[in-house]
Amino acid sequence: MLCSGLRLLFLTATLLVVLTSMAGAEGATDLVGLLRIQAEVQKRLPQVRPALVAIQTGGGTASGVIISPSGLILTAAHVVDKPGRDIRVVLDDGTTTTAKSLGLDQATDAALAQLKDRGKPWPSVNLSREIAKAQPGEWCFALGHPGGFDKARGAVLRVGKIVKQTANSLHTDCVLMGGDSGGPLFNLAGEVIGIHSQIWENRDQNVHVSMAPFLRSWDAMQASQVIKTWGVGAGGYLGVATRMTDEVELAVDHVIDGSPAHKAGVRVGDVILGVNSDAMTDQQQFTAAIKAKAAGDRITLRLRSDGKERKVPVTLAQRPREGE
Repeated sequence: MLCSGLRLLFLTATLLVVLTSMAGAEGATDLVGLLRIQAEVQKRLPQVRPALVAIQTGGGTASGVIISPSGLILTAAHVVDKPGRDIRVVLDDGTTTTAKSLGLDQATDAALAQLKDRGKPWPSVNLSREIAKAQPGEWCFALGHPGGFDKARGAVLRVGKIVKQTANSLHTDCVLMGGDSGGPLFNLAGEVIGIHSQIWENRDQNVHVSMAPFLRSWDAMQASQVIKTWGVGAGGYLGVATRMTDEVELAVDHVIDGSPAHKAGVRVGDVILGVNSDAMTDQQQFTAAIKAKAAGDRITLRLRSDGKERKVPVTLAQRPREGE
């Protein structure tokens, strides 16, 4: 009991030191805000940690996370390497079991694996389907087993912020180490928003696969398929240019002839209020929302023109090649 109490005290102190140093560097979060973030992480950690697993393949070690009671695991493609591979899995309490790798997306480093049936539900967490909400500046926390599973040490926690979002990845300042690959990145709601993929020396170059590739290729990966390319460009193609108005609203500045936007009836001057259920407030957020979708995905734009709002369904296309 004393050991557990000291461990919790150490975690609290460490979190506060880390968060305070980050706030000092950025000057954007006050002490009350830091204490709130600390409380959220402490609240979520016991809920999500049982779903974290260590993965042992060959002579290497990595991480993963269980996202369904039936034992479906999200991890990185470079961890499992190929479909149908038997992998050794270590649970949070040190129990070992086996899983079989399913499909993988070599283009983005996303992969699925399936734990064997044990006759009762596996501990699991939810993944976030609100991809566009994982914006730069949002707080997050990473879990993993760097260096392999260590029961005395337990899972390693890092708290940080998203610093960049691309069509298929998130970059954070949560420092990753060898053995973290395939582990989960969480938002403060305890939902998986990324899977650790690439580890660099610089603090702001820790790369995680976002949920976009997983959601986009879910059926294919469950069917043990290997995805090697996603065609031309990143994300779906809409065919509009935008600008910020004097009223600080996001407006359509140009519509490309023959594009999905043009065919759907999007017009120059339309104010873009939202994409699906997400409100849009700036160009970066809108670009990320479109890039997070794939060619063939159907979205609903919420637009306003002449004081009237309307909803416009659009099916995204593949981005044209240069010269087309």
